[in-house]
Amino acid sequence: MKPNVFHRLLTGLLLALAIGGQVAAQTEAQPKLPTVNLQAGMHNIRAEVARTAQQTQTGMMFRKEMAAHEGMLFVFDSPAQRCFWMRNTLLPLTIAYIADDGAIVDLIDMQPLSEGTHCSSQPVRFALEMNQGWFAKRGIKPGFKLKGPPFGS
Repeated sequence: MKPNVFHRLLTGLLLALAIGGQVAAQTEAQPKLPTVNLQAGMHNIRAEVARTAQQTQTGMMFRKEMAAHEGMLFVFDSPAQRCFWMRNTLLPLTIAYIADDGAIVDLIDMQPLSEGTHCSSQPVRFALEMNQGWFAKRGIKPGFKLKGPPFGS
């Protein structure tokens, strides 16, 4: 085997082991992320902001509790159809897919530990996970506009 080919194979193997190790090592909740304050009418939301690939992939996995007024806002670079699942997520959540102007496009309840996908009906840049039932208890439905810095308000 030529040294150059051997070097590429070894590099590829080491990279695969490193990536595999990171995936396998994910067995606990990620540390609390920076937060942003959002408003849903008279209701305040303190949302952790997940921006990086690692933060969005981990999301709410392994969290055992979340205060009623807290959530996690996922921020993506450009609008696209977004799909989430609940692998390793212990809390029942409702996901709000949100347009650039803060308008809720979809609200979908998600069950803990499910690997079924929950997709937005149209391209969005934002998704907000809250405790399941939070939106329903406040009469918030698709079309309602959230306010806060990510939405330019």
